[in-house]
Amino acid sequence: MDYRRMRDYADQLLAASGSEPWKLEITGDQIVMMMSPVGRHLGLVRSLRTQLDAQLPDTNPGYLADGDADLEDASLGVRRVPDLMVFHEGLLERDDPARPSDVLMVCEVVSRANPENDYEGKLRDYPAMGIPHYLIVDPRNGTVHAHSEPYAAPESPSYAAHRQYPFGKTVEIGPWRIDTSGFTRYGDSGTGNDPR
Repeated sequence: MDYRRMRDYADQLLAASGSEPWKLEITGDQIVMMMSPVGRHLGLVRSLRTQLDAQLPDTNPGYLADGDADLEDASLGVRRVPDLMVFHEGLLERDDPARPSDVLMVCEVVSRANPENDYEGKLRDYPAMGIPHYLIVDPRNGTVHAHSEPYAAPESPSYAAHRQYPFGKTVEIGPWRIDTSGFTRYGDSGTGNDPR
């Protein structure tokens, strides 16, 4: 099935889902539907966004960090919905999805249900799209993976540089620094604060 037909079908699936909080991605010949994240996953995304937004005026004026927006490369037949992207604010004035050329970095927080999506599918798609930096935060085992220097070899798109950090360390990726000292793993009791 060609990408345009898959995208039309995917859009119909989203419309039919009504008010359910689905995220939908297309890669290769697959349509992947995922529930929108909650809890710790959202907290980690929020921490990433807050830290990046504080640095972007100095490192990349005119850029911001935000998530759950479509990132599309029709030439590759790929549509992803990153947990967080660093992109130019001009994207907010357009009606179409983000293009790879709009994006400096994508961040994904690994889900319990489908970790392969972040470590395999997206680790193939993002370098193929030419995304300069890909950050994977894994609350299953308390690690952060910083990928950079994409190369899109036809048989195996990948990143030439990869650094792994444990939670608690400061992650260096591109011009940004991410303090992970407050990151917690799935199953951690957290701070004991009342969630209400």
